[in-house]
Amino acid sequence: MRNNTIKSTVLYLLALLTFASVMGQQDPNRAFYRYTMNLVNPAYAGATIGVEGTKGPQSSEVGLNIRSQWVNVEGAPESQSVFFGTPMGNNLGLGVSIVNDQTFIENSTSLNIDVSYRLQISAFTELYLGVKAGANSYDANLSGLMTFGIGSDPSLSNIDGSFKPNVGAGALLKGERFFASLSVPAILSNDRLEREDGIATYASGKAHIYLAGGYDFELSKGILFKPSTMFRYVEASPISIDITAAFSFNNRVEVGPTYRYDEGIGGLFIFNASNWINMGYAYETPYDNEISTQSNGTHEVFIKLIM
Repeated sequence: MRNNTIKSTVLYLLALLTFASVMGQQDPNRAFYRYTMNLVNPAYAGATIGVEGTKGPQSSEVGLNIRSQWVNVEGAPESQSVFFGTPMGNNLGLGVSIVNDQTFIENSTSLNIDVSYRLQISAFTELYLGVKAGANSYDANLSGLMTFGIGSDPSLSNIDGSFKPNVGAGALLKGERFFASLSVPAILSNDRLEREDGIATYASGKAHIYLAGGYDFELSKGILFKPSTMFRYVEASPISIDITAAFSFNNRVEVGPTYRYDEGIGGLFIFNASNWINMGYAYETPYDNEISTQSNGTHEVFIKLIM
């Protein structure tokens, strides 16, 4: 009985922490950031890159990414994403993405269309420039604030979940064994919740800036070392840094550790079932002892079809 009370209290505090730290802050992290860059950089539309065994730069792709953070903690973040990219000829690429994020009482959905243009820099180096246009829907279950004793600003009654327009831009430099990416997927500010002095109120969402890069080192025949990193900057928030050190074996299996600065560690596994389908699983555990002891970690799955 006493243990159940303690567990309930801890879960209550963790859910409150989730609300306070995530609400009005950053978009979700992804362990498979290298393979889902279509979601944050429109320049990737039509530029197949990342997983071994693809059919080449003129391939179309459809991807699915599902991430459940801090499993067993009520209200913890969950994210589901679907993306599509294909070359259109004349150096043009087209992409579509749908992202749904849920955190505590908040739910947001975005639908975006990407267009990219490819510039041939040298025999093995290409520069892709892209623009993103779409709409975001944001909704919040305000009755859930009472559960944690959080008051609300009267103006919050205007939340209607309607779609609001947004635009983004990005660039991708791609070589035979490397890539470098810079993007701002959502430039316009959209209203969302923020906790201030114990009161939930409106705040403007901040633009996210993503900088990523990676290089594939051939260690021996059939074995590649594929380190990559992503930096994410949001005004008034700590810089997020992801580092991945993956190894690819015979273009069939990819495995390696992941590290997120000051947040947690984990690992990922990708299986290239054939030259047209890749499947992956990642697990992360946070550094915070309270969260790690009360949750079953963070789980993420990834599927990509190459056509």
